[in-house]
Amino acid sequence: MSLVWQADFYRILQQDAAGQVLWELLLCDATRSFEYTATCPQSAANSSWVTSQLELAAGGKLPDEILVFRPQSLSLIAAAGRDLGITVTPTRHTLALKQWLKEKQYPLAVDKPPPSSLPENLWGEQWRFAALRAGELVDVFAERPIPILHLPQFLQPIHLGLASTVLVPGVVIYGGRQSMRLARWLDAACPVALNYVAGEPDGLVLEAGLVDRWIVATFADGEVKRAAGVYAQRQGVSRGLHFLLVQPDDSGMTYTGFWLLRGEE
Repeated sequence: MSLVWQADFYRILQQDAAGQVLWELLLCDATRSFEYTATCPQSAANSSWVTSQLELAAGGKLPDEILVFRPQSLSLIAAAGRDLGITVTPTRHTLALKQWLKEKQYPLAVDKPPPSSLPENLWGEQWRFAALRAGELVDVFAERPIPILHLPQFLQPIHLGLASTVLVPGVVIYGGRQSMRLARWLDAACPVALNYVAGEPDGLVLEAGLVDRWIVATFADGEVKRAAGVYAQRQGVSRGLHFLLVQPDDSGMTYTGFWLLRGEE
């Protein structure tokens, strides 16, 4: 089994004796049975220092992968990872680390830009809300030849403790001739969650990468708004689990891309 750490490297409120701002490195695994902390003055906060601390924390057993959620931490930890041959993965899903940061009363929020419009050349022909029972969700798509398929273990209904009868909401986009181009763009963007946002007009906003946000659809129709409300309610019942499906048309014969999604914990 691969060894995976979660990491954060960011400035903290404390200062050293010389009045310099301190940066703190936090490392843990998913269960927090392993935790490591180290601080340095801002003048020493570079990838070389991070590299040396990773080696000290590892004690001869370096991790295979390090997960990083904070954009400001990513470049330094990634550089250290390259030095040591460790894969560094940007992801918002660092539950253990974020819980530790909350306990330490450290800020978790990262600056997010306002949502951008999806590039016009990627727009699908139609879209709709959908739902599948939790007990069927994985099997329906795992057995099909889908070019782009994301069914991470930690998001599968059984690992979230969902009853098989719970309806997991989703959005289906019919991409037509743009179906593969759209699916590839989404794959590169690293979808995290697709949220209903009420407003004038209402819309669906895709959270992607570490901080990216994209407007997938807008609507003012009352019936669509009601369906969007049901979509949001079902997310509450499914512990945030939902899905995004891209397919060429509504024939049900071919699928282009499928992602299991869940917002930040």
